[in-house]
Amino acid sequence: MANLNIDSVKDRTFDAIVIGSGMSGGWAAKELTDKGLKTLILERGRDVKHIKDYPTTNMYPWEFEHRGELPVAIKEANPIVNRCYAFGEDAAHFFVKDNDHPYVQEKPFDWIRGYQVGGKSLLWARQTQRWSEFDFEGPARDGFAVDWPIRYKDIAPWYSYVEKFAGISGNMDGLAELPDGEFLPAFPLNAVETYFSNHVKSKYSNRHVISARCAHLSKPNQIHLDQGRVQCQERILCQRGCPFGGYFSANASTIPWALKSGHATLRPFSVVQEIIYDEKKGKASGVRIIDTNTKEAIEYYADIIFVNAAALNTNLVLLNSTSHRFPNGLGNDSGVLGKYVAFHNYSAHIGAEYDGEKEWTTDGRNPAGGGYIPRFRNVYKQETNFLRGYASGFSAYRYQQRPWDGVGAGLKDNLVKDNLSGWKVGSHMMGETIPKETNYVALDKTLKDQWGIPQLKISVDYDDNDEKMKKDYVEQLTEMFTSAGFTNIKASTDNRAPGLDIHEMGGARMGNDPKTSVLNKWNQMHAVKNVFVTDGACMTSTSCQNPSLTYMAFTARAADYAVSEMKKGNI
Repeated sequence: MANLNIDSVKDRTFDAIVIGSGMSGGWAAKELTDKGLKTLILERGRDVKHIKDYPTTNMYPWEFEHRGELPVAIKEANPIVNRCYAFGEDAAHFFVKDNDHPYVQEKPFDWIRGYQVGGKSLLWARQTQRWSEFDFEGPARDGFAVDWPIRYKDIAPWYSYVEKFAGISGNMDGLAELPDGEFLPAFPLNAVETYFSNHVKSKYSNRHVISARCAHLSKPNQIHLDQGRVQCQERILCQRGCPFGGYFSANASTIPWALKSGHATLRPFSVVQEIIYDEKKGKASGVRIIDTNTKEAIEYYADIIFVNAAALNTNLVLLNSTSHRFPNGLGNDSGVLGKYVAFHNYSAHIGAEYDGEKEWTTDGRNPAGGGYIPRFRNVYKQETNFLRGYASGFSAYRYQQRPWDGVGAGLKDNLVKDNLSGWKVGSHMMGETIPKETNYVALDKTLKDQWGIPQLKISVDYDDNDEKMKKDYVEQLTEMFTSAGFTNIKASTDNRAPGLDIHEMGGARMGNDPKTSVLNKWNQMHAVKNVFVTDGACMTSTSCQNPSLTYMAFTARAADYAVSEMKKGNI
């Protein structure tokens, strides 16, 4: 039980509390402290300090006991997280292990998590695209979910604001479906990626292959140097934590920026049990945490609370924050809290070969990963038998072919031969899924975690729209590959469960009507004016763009509004 003497309460009282220190939580902390608010940052995991706590970042392959591979026993003990591409010997310490934090899968769902300061911002794929007007208009136009309470013009200046600070590389492509931003120089396409881009441009009026936009400092500006970050070294070891700060993470950027202000207090090892609601004042008064080391319950108080625990954990915190006023979860007058969860469909791929451009190969590495094909289906009008659309990745590469036959001098001669393969090309689908009431998360009635908090029950699945979209992706990309002269085209679909995209969204969606949504246009709870949600839980729909940049922009915008309203005495 918390010590309730006056001095103790004073020590535990802040202007603002931020729950979570990852992608959006770091931005909340930065913005609130920039505006002079005494801010407490709560993180359920351990502290990870930039550079100091990246133990593998400068290791050579031969310095790993298993040369980067995880032992079979670890893989077998972690069948869920082991399906993530970045879960290897060099980064496993940044992932939640399956048995440490269990959850209930009413339907199969791969919940990939990173519980530490910085969260999954240490591990993300760093792809950054703005949403367009077509995305914010989507639900209203196509008749699913509820209307977004904002449009592109509302968020555009905030995209610019966060892009300048985070550092986003890209080209000014002039596409309505993928708005341009405040870019550092793009990482260039290679010869075959450029060939395919030119071919698509000449053959299709509404399809484009562009350099992928990513959160890497191709050429840092002064604001990035002021953060202590320098140019991306193109090592492609990003999941280890970058000692150069070459890519954007909360650890390298927003968290140290907030701490440098002198207004931030960072408290790791703090699992938030619930947000405390003051029935008399009609607003949240603070949060109750469980110290993960001592198991002690402690209460902290603040005028403003930002919930940024990552989409599904944010839903868990809100659902577990019950009171006489909100028996079914904080702010849940609408009854939609935990519902209309959606994700991105990454379950289709296509590969091929190309016999041209043999005079070229690649030099160095591309942190952006190659090309990006913005959505081209159902953009201006409904033209298929499915709603919404998909974006696609595209990349091309060659590799060294070294024969391993021979003995002695013959083997050595073979190993130094410089024989390049032909070009391999590949694409993967990034499809928008439709939020549905039947896709939900809830608190399990009996199972609890090691801190006595109910486990999260997840019931999320694909639907017929996803299958139709996937079929169209395979058909369209096959046709595009064929027309470009690619050969040996092979499409594949996998049986991955939802979640492995690591883009879960929804549950506490924004909307105009308090009867059908949890948050208003400022990411502010309709029913609890001093609580803001700006991570993936706030999303009304998913688009097909990578979502992190939008979370950043929402957070900066909401923090600006929250402080303004606090100064006016409205919250």
